[in-house]
Amino acid sequence: MAKVSVIGDGGWGTALALVLFNKGVDTLFWSVSPEYAEYLAKQRENVKFLKGFKLPDNLKITSDDKEVMRSEYAFFVIPCKYLRSVAERFTSADFKHVISATKGIEIGTLKRPSEVLDEFFPQSNVSVLSGPSISGEVAKMLPTAVVVASSDDSSRAVQDLIMTEKFRVYTTRDVIGVEMGGALKNIIAIAAGVADGLGYGTNTKSAILTRGLAEITRLGMAMGAELSTFSGLSGLGDLATTCISPQSRNRGFGEQIGKGKSINDVMGETEMVVEGLSTCKSAYNLSQKFNVEMPITSKIYEIIYEGKNPADAVHELMTRDPKKEFWK
Repeated sequence: MAKVSVIGDGGWGTALALVLFNKGVDTLFWSVSPEYAEYLAKQRENVKFLKGFKLPDNLKITSDDKEVMRSEYAFFVIPCKYLRSVAERFTSADFKHVISATKGIEIGTLKRPSEVLDEFFPQSNVSVLSGPSISGEVAKMLPTAVVVASSDDSSRAVQDLIMTEKFRVYTTRDVIGVEMGGALKNIIAIAAGVADGLGYGTNTKSAILTRGLAEITRLGMAMGAELSTFSGLSGLGDLATTCISPQSRNRGFGEQIGKGKSINDVMGETEMVVEGLSTCKSAYNLSQKFNVEMPITSKIYEIIYEGKNPADAVHELMTRDPKKEFWK
């Protein structure tokens, strides 16, 4: 019986599996693809999503759903648009703890990942893991700090399970704030990348990051989040990392769009999911639902879904009506 299953073979799932395994936790690493699970088990390297890191010989790798169902802890590290279909495969499991390490908002339902998981695992303790955590840096065991959120004290069990001297874990009860910060920062990172692609400087990126945090906070609080969460690891911390890091998929995607590439061309060059694309549509719809003004999100939505020229979008942002810095 594996104590923990990491469900999802992407870079972040791989990094979490390594953290757990290297701590001595009995860990099972699950891939949706039987062929790729077999490849990972033989080659011991995730060449698609986290190249250059050896998977330990004793790390158990599988695509067998039944093996996962015997776990006490289940980390779902699945792109948001696939989370529901994957979770449905494990509904007969009796997980004690279900942890979402997914960042996004489901299109259509506008549900957060933990809300989707609550549907399938009503008897489990559902919590959320988020924060500034570039997969390659975590796999290298560079010092990293994240946060686990749950509506009760069950996050402490997850904290005890995964925290190491190189992977520090904090706890909070603000599930909404942690998830909204983790999801919405990807949209702002696309905007930061667009600015990079257009050749703008540090002033521009700082403005995007700061004003992006303001609109993330406005929407999050309208949905019931706590203000302080957005100055924490899952808010400012994750936002800064994703807007600045050259390894950020969302920032890199935005940079290519800013340079004039089409969305189809950019996405055709990678197998990785750019979460900000679908999250942008959901966030735009949430802003309408809660009547929250989100200028940067709205312009990224227009660039992605309405074909707006990125330079025109920047001009429109810069020439909006004057406002106070802090407004609701």
